[in-house]
Amino acid sequence: MLNIKVLGPGCANCRKLEEVARAAVAEAGVEADIEKVTDMAAILAFDVLKTPGLVINGKLVSSGRIPVPGSVVEWIREAL
Repeated sequence: MLNIKVLGPGCANCRKLEEVARAAVAEAGVEADIEKVTDMAAILAFDVLKTPGLVINGKLVSSGRIPVPGSVVEWIREAL
């Protein structure tokens, strides 16, 4: 099972990124544990300079923007 983390303080962009991640998981047809990380120390541990950030299986794949769902689907498939 994939582990996906949405990094951010809980702003509108963070919520949008979580929606994009959930849609991408559904489109890819995989099971994933999607976790919201709001603790700044935990976010900084991933070397995120701008939120929102997206981490798939421990690897930071995006930060400071909301990626298109197609990109997230590709990252999910690469992580499998």
